[in-house]
Amino acid sequence: MSLWAVAACVVILNLPFGFLRARVERFSKKWFLYIHLPIPFVIALRLISGLGFQLYTFPVMIGAYFFGQFAGSIAYRYVNSDG
Repeated sequence: MSLWAVAACVVILNLPFGFLRARVERFSKKWFLYIHLPIPFVIALRLISGLGFQLYTFPVMIGAYFFGQFAGSIAYRYVNSDG
């Protein structure tokens, strides 16, 4: 599996966690849980896909992780907006 396909899976995996993170109080237990719960799944995805932990993959994967969280929080604001 290519690096970009795994990164797309990471973004999709993090969307609901970003959505849930936007709903709870900042720095609460649930907030930390929604940030850190996807990490074992991302590690498993890296191992299953054969991507491994080469140094060049880290910027793409970290960017995909944060983009998924950010996009989920934007989706929460869009769904709960008045207009």
